[in-house]
Amino acid sequence: MDITELQHIYATHPNVKGLAKQLENSSVRTFFLGGLHASASPLFFSSLWQHVSQTLVFILNDMEEAGYFYHDLTQINGEENVLFFPSSYRRAIKYGQKDAGNEILRTEVLSRLQKQDSLCIVTYPEALAEKVVSQRDLASKTVSLKVGQCIETEQLMDTLYQLGFEQVDYVYEPGQYALRGSIVDVFSYASEYPYRIDFFGDEIDSIRTFEVENQLSREKCEQISIVPELTGGNDNYVPLLSFLSDKTIVVTKDLAFLHDRINQIYEEGFSAQAIIERTEGATEMEQQRILSEMRKEIKLINGERFMRDIVNLRRIEIGHRPMGLPDATLKFNITPQPLFHKNFDLIQDSLESYMQKGYKLYILADSKKQNERLKEIFGAKAPSNLPLGGGLRSSSPKGEAGTAITFTPVEKTLHEGFADNDMKVCFFTDHQIFDRFHKYNLKSDKARSGKVALTLKEISQFEVGDYVVHIDHGIGQFGGLLRMPQGNGFVEVIKITYQKGDSVYVSIHSLHKVSKYKAQDNGQPPRLSQLGT
Repeated sequence: MDITELQHIYATHPNVKGLAKQLENSSVRTFFLGGLHASASPLFFSSLWQHVSQTLVFILNDMEEAGYFYHDLTQINGEENVLFFPSSYRRAIKYGQKDAGNEILRTEVLSRLQKQDSLCIVTYPEALAEKVVSQRDLASKTVSLKVGQCIETEQLMDTLYQLGFEQVDYVYEPGQYALRGSIVDVFSYASEYPYRIDFFGDEIDSIRTFEVENQLSREKCEQISIVPELTGGNDNYVPLLSFLSDKTIVVTKDLAFLHDRINQIYEEGFSAQAIIERTEGATEMEQQRILSEMRKEIKLINGERFMRDIVNLRRIEIGHRPMGLPDATLKFNITPQPLFHKNFDLIQDSLESYMQKGYKLYILADSKKQNERLKEIFGAKAPSNLPLGGGLRSSSPKGEAGTAITFTPVEKTLHEGFADNDMKVCFFTDHQIFDRFHKYNLKSDKARSGKVALTLKEISQFEVGDYVVHIDHGIGQFGGLLRMPQGNGFVEVIKITYQKGDSVYVSIHSLHKVSKYKAQDNGQPPRLSQLGT
């Protein structure tokens, strides 16, 4: 079965409908869910989200915990309405090293919050410590376009320029736009992929996202929002919690820890070394702007402000104990998946014990192949001398047979397995059974510089006639960036000219084979290669 079906199974938990009913009463402001362990929390909230229309914001204690929680939510719900809100800095905020990929994810959250009332947002203290642009400023800087809309390309280009976008030949990172004939490419800070806007006269004929690496289209869009970089040149910043609608429900694990951690980040501020690195080589005017941007009073919030903002929102606390006296409390009877340390006898005994108590077993694995392997191991009476694989071992006398384990294999997995003793179900994970490390996957980020993006950046600086070297064809001259028909669409290529006027057209995804020619010491131009030699 697919992992998304677990949501329907867990939707029958009495606490799902119980909490959904309580949330209808606006006078009940604070809730405590006791006994939620392992991946029971994201599974429970995935099921609850089907009954509520509000945005849920999950604040975990650190980035790793938030990453695993986000992973579990997306496995169950998909990525469409589950968003990750990270810090815009690569390491600790005090080092001041911005991460372009994280800035995209942050801007995407703000943009989606303006348009949508029901989202799941996962975050952590370092991300909340940073202020965000106000709703008013975000609205004034957002360009909304839709298919069928009439707008002159010159007007759109001018608007993008005024918002701080850079015009280039090829877009390869956020904050850039390019015009080629009737097509405008633009990389918004609120989108993981750049947009390609095709005009018919002054009317927008089509909009689609595309891959930077190979220029191939991904999906069509009827309407888009283009958002510039929002982190500089404005003192009107607000905490994320005050940006949210008053109908938002915030889910926290340890409110006292969040207060202390955010306060610690504020006290640290930006280090002197980070300020020196940012201002080094800048003009006096640029230095003043950077110094203003790196004032902690402008960019960060303290723990006291965080607590003032969160008390204005409805709050659900999970964990060991609530802060204060909650208006409503719901209890769970959850047992985390045991540690088996690859011992087959322990696994067999545990699963047999749950079966004898009437539990239904589900074992989650990331691949069908692994599911088949689990069936071979547990799906029949397993003698102890069976080659178990995965490092499993048995200490039973050879030839002794165990009981056949009846379980339902689930494709895709959660981070931590558990048993719900009220529902009498076990959701165990294969990576815990085999004692393997499980890594969470955040939303892929095309903004982070990769090999192809760096190549595109270099190619965009070439001029027609520059000498280039192709690893297979030798020395030629750069002939420009072109669009060539392929199938029902077009593919972006560069033209390289060789002896006798012969040419080679190199697709974008093969740009790693092309580099700029390094001049000889005598300054003489190189001899062009001849194709076929």
